[in-house]
Order: sequence, then C-alpha cells, then structure tokens
Amino acid sequence: MKKTFREMKQHILTGISYFIPLVVAAGLTMAIGRLIAGQSVANLGETGIGYWLYQTGNLGMQLMVPMLCAYIAFSVAGRPALAPGFIIGYVANNIKAGFIGGMIGGLLVGYLVVLIKKYIKLPKSLEGIMPVIIIPFLSTAISGLLMYGVLVGPITWLTNLLTTFLTSLSEGSRFIYGAALGSMATFDFGGPVNKVATAFANALYTDGIRDAKTVQIIASMIPPFGIAISCLLTPKKYTRNEKETLKSAVPMGCVMITEGVIPIAARDLVRVVASCVAGSAVAGGLSMMWGVSSELLNGGFIAFPFFSDPMKGLICLAIGSVITGVVLSFLKHPVTAEDEKEDDLGHEVAEDELDEISFVNVE
Repeated sequence: MKKTFREMKQHILTGISYFIPLVVAAGLTMAIGRLIAGQSVANLGETGIGYWLYQTGNLGMQLMVPMLCAYIAFSVAGRPALAPGFIIGYVANNIKAGFIGGMIGGLLVGYLVVLIKKYIKLPKSLEGIMPVIIIPFLSTAISGLLMYGVLVGPITWLTNLLTTFLTSLSEGSRFIYGAALGSMATFDFGGPVNKVATAFANALYTDGIRDAKTVQIIASMIPPFGIAISCLLTPKKYTRNEKETLKSAVPMGCVMITEGVIPIAARDLVRVVASCVAGSAVAGGLSMMWGVSSELLNGGFIAFPFFSDPMKGLICLAIGSVITGVVLSFLKHPVTAEDEKEDDLGHEVAEDELDEISFVNVE
C-alpha cells in the first residue's frame, strides 16, 4: 500500500510538472492584462491590449484542470490515457470539482487504461484499434460515469450545506461570519467550497452589500503571500522547484490569481490548506468586523484604492499572510534529499516523455 501511494504521488508530481508552465503562462498573462486594463477586463465587449491579454490568460486558465488530469493519466498509462484524461478533466471542471477533482480523475483514467490493457485482449488482426478506439472509449465512458455518478451528488450536497451555513452566520458575529467566508475562499483553490463563497459574495454584491466581496478579495491573495513568507522564514522546507514556482505565484497573487500556488499545495495538501485557512480566517474576520467594503468585484491590489478603508484592508492582508507563513513554517517538514530527488524526477520524467513524443517516427 505504501508503495502504491508513493507511485500515485509520483504520477501527480509528473502531471504537475507539465501543468506548471500553463499556470505560469496563463496566470502572468492574466495578471499583466488586468494591470493594464484595470476593472474594465470584466466588461465584455471591451477592446485593447489589456483586455485581450486578460482574456487570453483567462481562457488558458480554463485548461488548468483538464491539463493536470490528462498528464497525470499520461504518467500512469502513457499516450492512450492522454485524450480520455483531457475529457475527464473537463468533466471535473463542469461539476466544479476543482484541481482535486482533476487529480482524482487523472488517477482514475490512468489506472482504468492499465486495467483495460491488461484484461481486454483482441485478435491479432484487431489489435491496432485498441489504442485509438477501445481504450479511449472505454476509459472515457467508465470514468465519466463514475465522476458524474459518484462526485456530483456529494458536491451538490456540500454546496447547499455551505450556502445555508453562510446565510445563518450572516445574522450573528461579524468576525465569525468573515472568518468562515475567508476560510472558504482559500480552502480548495477554486473548487466547490471556493465556488460557494464566490457565488455568495457576488449575490450580496448585487444587492449592495459589499463587505463580503472584500473578504474574498483579501483571502484570495493570502495563499501566495503567506507561502512566500514561509519560504523566506524556512527555506530548507521548500524544494528548488517550489522556490521557482513562487517567483511566478507571488506576482499572480498581487492581482488575486491564487492558482499559482496549486503545484506547491498539491505536494503537501493538508498542511498548506490548513495554514492558508488559518490566515484567511483571521483576515476575513477582521475585514468583516471593521466593515471594509469594496466598490470592485475583483482585481487584488487594483481593488484596494476602491475599498472604503484601504489601510485596514492592507492590515488584514498583512496579518493573514504572516499567520499563514508562520503556521506553515511550523507545520511543514524540512525537505530531504529524497524529496528533492522525487520532485526533480517528476520534471525529468515529463521532459523525457515530451522528447519521446517529439521524435516519434510518424511515417
């Protein structure tokens, strides 16, 4: 069992190594576009370099979960798993399962392809259709049925439960209300819990209640800043690749793009999520208690001048980021030589597989 989990982790790391360039390219393009265009990037029909850059990056980020899913499946079972992996990644997006759903889907597709290869045997004259028809069809169909049949129900139940929970808290302590909203905004980096917090804050915003949106803006910026602080405090607890990832994650965090830290979170999910939630809860609680509201729906630092009290917003962000950094530095284990090797291996495997694809004889 321990060996199996180690292999699964290696497949996830290999998938992440393919996934990092997409996050960096799309995330930085979005960030630069938002800096140039400001809030107008949200207005459909706008034109100009900033808007075009933002929309290009935004479309790229929509490939994030499908690409992660596809290359995890590819790592497990090779090229026959690649196309089904992309499809199931889109399914994970559609059911709002987030990057965790993409990881689950990638492993599911990969191991299904392995089983199909092992147990389904065709006559020699038909073996050529296995990789182009049988394997893609069966792995896609079975994985899709499992994703919709098994995951959709719990996600719908969780969404309704959390919405009811937030509604009930809105009538009580403002600090607890803000803490819950802030925690949910960073809990799963764009998954179902984050989607509930976003939908809830957006609904209140349309009704003229804008303090919940401020909590979401601040909380969404805390993971990259908090993890960067942790890396500065305890650099020996981060691999070389994680330090490189932070160089792009922090600029993205400035404009409220949290996805840059997903590769780091995926390596140490429980500790990273717990630390980010701790910082975001305190920051969200303080922001709500102080009644900081925002005239803009998003934008990160771009939105701060439009806060009712920008200085209090910055204080909340600073406190939350420091709490996340300190907690994560305390919880995280030092990186071992084996960890470095494992992380490097994921990148080396990805490069080797890309070289293999690049030089396939297509005649």
